[in-house]
Amino acid sequence: MISQKSLKIIGGGRFSHNVSEPSRNHVEPGGRNDADGNGILHDRSRSVADAAKLATALAAPREDRFVVGTSPAMRKLFVTIRKFACADAPVLIVGETGTGKELVANAIHQKSTRASGPFKAVNCAAIPPTLIASELFGYEKGAFTGAVGRKTGIVEAAKGGTLFLDEIGHLPSDLQGYMLRFLQEKTIQRVGGISQIPVDVRIIAASNVNFDDVIAVGAFRADLFYRLNVLTVHLPPLRERPEDIELLARFFLGRFAAEAGKTLTGFAPQAIERLCSHCWPGNVRELMACIQRAVVITDADRIAVDDLDLSDHPSAMPKQVIAPRVPKRRQNAGTQREALIDAIDRCGGNLTQVAAALGITRVSIYRMVRKFGLVDRVAASRQEGHAPPEAGP
Repeated sequence: MISQKSLKIIGGGRFSHNVSEPSRNHVEPGGRNDADGNGILHDRSRSVADAAKLATALAAPREDRFVVGTSPAMRKLFVTIRKFACADAPVLIVGETGTGKELVANAIHQKSTRASGPFKAVNCAAIPPTLIASELFGYEKGAFTGAVGRKTGIVEAAKGGTLFLDEIGHLPSDLQGYMLRFLQEKTIQRVGGISQIPVDVRIIAASNVNFDDVIAVGAFRADLFYRLNVLTVHLPPLRERPEDIELLARFFLGRFAAEAGKTLTGFAPQAIERLCSHCWPGNVRELMACIQRAVVITDADRIAVDDLDLSDHPSAMPKQVIAPRVPKRRQNAGTQREALIDAIDRCGGNLTQVAAALGITRVSIYRMVRKFGLVDRVAASRQEGHAPPEAGP
């Protein structure tokens, strides 16, 4: 048993899971024993194995909502979460896929004065463009074929709480004006309706795109970006906080071993070494999947290196796009357009990588995208996710 004095709580959410000594180990974020006021466990004086084990034991049933880490980058993040939770302004979370943007959004909500209200999340990239307006703002009876009754939208359902707009960079252009008006006026209008409905909700948005790029090509409104980007959270990729890898691995091991009904003592030294040397292009999400797979595969009492099934083959590494560079003087408009389309598809819409691949400045790429009418192509490539996402502004 780790003593309460050796603990430091750093994360988000409330612990209510019963443990062997609830009077000593039950900790409310912001309480007397919560030194940082955040809510995730870390042990300075004991091993990462003990810290991860205790974190798993004390986590609430929705422990996947918690952010775990002891690195300087994560300590800074926890301070930011605590500060931003005290405000009610919009928050923009930027970071690569798999870094835990929704977890951070939920942590901000849980620490805010809106914690008793709903937390509603919507992935703007996952809803078809033809449906996103009615999903966000709701609709009135008869607004369109099949609208047999009034429906409350996600924005209205989040009243009194927090609305998390994931992948906001993929919001269709024609809806960005509606979103801007909602942020300015705090009112919505249902599809097919005429009344302005006041909605008290805090907005937290997240994206893995580079807003400089999407704004430059006209795929995202600058005024909407400025309205969202009041408070900014930058999430570090896992490769930039390697000291957290073992702690996270042991945290997930305890969780998935319990779910599988297995008793696992930990990792072989070679397995830890392999975990810490992997590049983790998928970040924490990839690590979690790796540990879950290893728990299922292993027949031993600890995870071996072969159970991890990790290999840094080209598809697992961040892509370095190489495209043939054709001198501009030799290109006609058709050839330029084809080369640009090919680079956009190869780079997954990442215009910084497109510029590097073609040996052209980003400004020139922006002009060519507009000239050849490829804004929609860029947006589609981003949504399909052909390449590692950009880290944001």
